[in-house]
Amino acid sequence: MARNKRMSGARKALLLLTAIVVVLGGVVGLSATKLGGSAAPKLALDLSGGTEMILSPKATNGGGDISKDQLDQAVDIIRQRVDGAGVSEAEVSTQSGKNVVVSMPDTPSQETRDLIQASAQMSFRSVLAEGDGAAVPQDKRTEESKLPHPDAQPTNGSDSNWITPELQKQYEQRDCTANPGKDDQLDPKKAVVACSQDGKQKYILGPVELNGSDIKDASHSQVESGGGVSTGQWGVNITFTDHAKNVFKDVTQRLYGFYGQDQNDPKASFAIMLDGGVLQAPRAQNVISDGQAQITGNFTEDDAKGLSEQLKYGALPISFKIESEQQISATLGTDQLQMGIIAGIIGLLLVCVYSLFQYRLLGFVTIASLLVAGVVTYEAITLLGWGVNYRLSLAGVAGLIVAIGQTADSFIVYFERIRDGLRDGRSVPSAVDHGWMRARRTIWASKGVNLLAAVVLYFVAVGNVRGFAFTLGLTAIADLMVIFWFTHPMMVLLSRTKFFGEGHRLSGLDAHALGYVPLYRGAGRLRDPEDSPRRKRRRDEAGEEPDRPLTIAERRRAEALKSKEHQAESPEENPGQNPEGADNA
Repeated sequence: MARNKRMSGARKALLLLTAIVVVLGGVVGLSATKLGGSAAPKLALDLSGGTEMILSPKATNGGGDISKDQLDQAVDIIRQRVDGAGVSEAEVSTQSGKNVVVSMPDTPSQETRDLIQASAQMSFRSVLAEGDGAAVPQDKRTEESKLPHPDAQPTNGSDSNWITPELQKQYEQRDCTANPGKDDQLDPKKAVVACSQDGKQKYILGPVELNGSDIKDASHSQVESGGGVSTGQWGVNITFTDHAKNVFKDVTQRLYGFYGQDQNDPKASFAIMLDGGVLQAPRAQNVISDGQAQITGNFTEDDAKGLSEQLKYGALPISFKIESEQQISATLGTDQLQMGIIAGIIGLLLVCVYSLFQYRLLGFVTIASLLVAGVVTYEAITLLGWGVNYRLSLAGVAGLIVAIGQTADSFIVYFERIRDGLRDGRSVPSAVDHGWMRARRTIWASKGVNLLAAVVLYFVAVGNVRGFAFTLGLTAIADLMVIFWFTHPMMVLLSRTKFFGEGHRLSGLDAHALGYVPLYRGAGRLRDPEDSPRRKRRRDEAGEEPDRPLTIAERRRAEALKSKEHQAESPEENPGQNPEGADNA
C-alpha cells in the first residue's frame, strides 16, 4: 500500500511540473504571437544598447540657476518616474553638474519622454475615504441602489458630495497592490482615486487645496514634547508660504473637527501627493495657524530625511528639455554575451561529464533535471520581460551560470545519501526513500540560505548587482521545484525498475561496487560493525589494524616476537641462550 502511494505521489508530482512547464511555454508562445511579446528574454542596456538622452533642467517659475542639490533630487525624481513607467535597467546620472543623462534600453515611448520632461507635481488634498490597497471582492462591493448620490454641490475639500457613483465604483475596483501606478494627469479640481506609493493603501481624495509651490521650506528633526524635551522620535517640519498660511489654517481647522469627533475618521487626514502618488496622509491633531506643521509617525531618521527632501525639492517647479538624443550601442556588446553563454555551456558540460563518471547512468537524471531547471528559468525570465519589463543583464547571466553548480549540489547531496543507504545494506527503493528523508532537510537549508542571500543582496545593492541577485534567487526557486517535482519522483519510479532497482553495475546503484559488506561473511562469521565502509576507510586513513580475535598461530607468533624483543633488550640475563630459540619454540 505504501509503495503504491509513493508511486502515485511521484506520478502526480511529475504531472504537476509538466503542466507548469507546458502552461508557461503556452503563455510565452501566446505573448510572442498574439500579444506583441517575444519568445526570447529582453536584454538590458549593457547587452542590447538603447537610447541616451541629455536633459537640461529649467525652472518653470523663471527662477535662477539650479543648484547641485536640486539637480541630485531631480535625478531621484526622474529615476522614480522611469522605474514607475516600467522601464527596467535604466541609468540616470548628472553630467558636469548641469545636465541629467538618462540611458534606457530600446527606444522610449512618447509617454515615457513626456513623463521624464515633466516638472515634479506636488499637491495636497483632503482625504474622503481610505481603505486597503487591494480591490474590493466582487460580492462585497456596494450595491447599485446603495451607491452615494450627491444631493448638493460640495462646499469644501472634505465634503462627501464629491463622491459620485462612478468614483465609488472606481475606488472599489482599483487594485493598488498589483499596480500602484502614478497618474500625474489627475484633475486638480475634481475628486480622484489614488494609491499610496507602496500600494498598501488607496484613497478617495478631494480637489487640490495646496500645491508644492506653497511650501517655503521642509526639514527633519526630533519631536519635542510640550515642555521642550526630545521624545526620541523623528518628525518632518513644513513651513508654508505667507500666501498658503491662511489656507492651511482653514484646512486644519476643518480636519481637526473630524479628528475631535473620531480620531480614526479618514476625513481627518490630509494627503501629500507627488506625481500622482500619495507620499503620506497625516491626521490633523491641531489647528495650525502659523503655517508651520510637523508630521510625526514611526519615522526613522532616514525616513524623515527622505520625506523632508521630497517635500523640499519635490516641490521645485523644474522641467527638463531634451538637448540631444542618440542611439547607443551595447556597452559590453554581444561578444560578452556570447562569452557568457559559452562559459555556461562549458560549465554545464563539465557537470554532465562528472555526473556520468561518478554516477554512471544515474547521471542522466542529473542532466535531465538541469535541462528542466533551465527550461523553467528561461520561460520565467521571458515572461517577466513581457509582463513587468524585466531585462537580463550580463550580471544576470553570471547569476545563471553560478546557479548551475548550485543546482548540481542538490543532486549530489541526494545521490550520496542514497548510496550511504546502499552501503548500509538497504535495498534500492528503501535507500531512495531513506536518502530523500535525510537529503531533503539539507536541500531546504541550502536553498533557504541562497534565497536569503539573494533577497538581501537585491535590496542592499544597486545597479547590475541587483540583476545578479534576482537570477540567483529565481534559480534557487526553480531548483527547489525541479528536485521536489522531478528528480525525487524520477528516482522513486526508477528504483522500481529492474535495471536500477536490482543495482546493475552501470546503474550507479551497485551496492557491492560501493563497498557493501553482506550480513553473512562465510566460515561462520557475521558482518561486524567494524566492517562498514566508513569505519574501514577511517582505519585506513589512521593506519589502524582491525580489532578482532587472533588465531592460535597468530597468538604464538606474537608471544615469540615479544620474548625475542625482551631478550634483545636484556642479553646479560640470558648469556647462554640461543637468540633464535624463540622462533624455534
